[in-house]
Amino acid sequence: MKKEVFDFYDRTSLKSYNLDKTMQDQLNALGSLDVFTRKHCENVAAITCRLCEYLHCSKGFTEYCTICAYLHDIGKIFIPAEILQKPAKLTDEEYEVIKTHTTIGYEMCIKDLKLRPYSAGPYYHHEALNGTGYPQGLTKKDIPYEGQIIRVADEYDAIVSKRQYKSHVGISDTLKILIENTKPNQQSQNTIKDNSDTAKLGKNNPAIVKVLIKVVLDDLYYEITCCQDYVDYLYENLKRFEKIEKLYNKFINAKTEDKKNYFLEYMKLYFIENENVENFHTIWNDYKSAYELRKTKIDNLYNEAKIIKKLKV
Repeated sequence: MKKEVFDFYDRTSLKSYNLDKTMQDQLNALGSLDVFTRKHCENVAAITCRLCEYLHCSKGFTEYCTICAYLHDIGKIFIPAEILQKPAKLTDEEYEVIKTHTTIGYEMCIKDLKLRPYSAGPYYHHEALNGTGYPQGLTKKDIPYEGQIIRVADEYDAIVSKRQYKSHVGISDTLKILIENTKPNQQSQNTIKDNSDTAKLGKNNPAIVKVLIKVVLDDLYYEITCCQDYVDYLYENLKRFEKIEKLYNKFINAKTEDKKNYFLEYMKLYFIENENVENFHTIWNDYKSAYELRKTKIDNLYNEAKIIKKLKV
């Protein structure tokens, strides 16, 4: 059976994949400690790159912001594995330790001349527009644009991905959470000590979340196209197996050896790769299952897209 290949955030889609050896070494070290975090860094960079393109950022800023995103969680190298990879919910004390990855990552970048230009990634990606973020509790006017972009990409991937400590959350549900985080809430209004303009803000920049929705929709439709291509391939093979089945029945019911050989040779014209008379029914059933599975997936993706198209920021 032809192998279906589709990676939602394959790094080939990342046009500015230009990390030098120093950064690659840092990320390799990160990946060697925690495969989830390594994949998360790659995903956030890819999403950040797409966001920048949809926001019509310059090529230079897009490349800069993308590298910042790759490095945003670099500080987790020094977070104890028993906390970073804990399968259960973190305690308040453990969460405080996790939060230090922002300042640790920032200090790592500052100490390395090659990484220093990208220190904004680790430092600002958990700051919130309404001042409820960390490590500094900055508000919108003091949070660099790259930090605001990476925050949205980071939050999206962290929720939608399969993590060691929680189950998978649907794409539309994830976007609803991000949209909710663009709105001010009573708790933040009571805790922040800033002007009235800040009190009207949520955690996320709504303009960036709007663009994220466009990115996600485009990716969904691309995935549907990839799935549909595979469904078409499976359908053609199912038709081929139907022809083989007809010949097989004639082969079974043939009265003479000459007739049997005739239908057997005719069947062989339709076989590919390792298919034969003994195994084609099994392979045919595998194709049927794959066909139904992919058709269901396409239906689910279309339904998800319909929900997302109705979302308002």
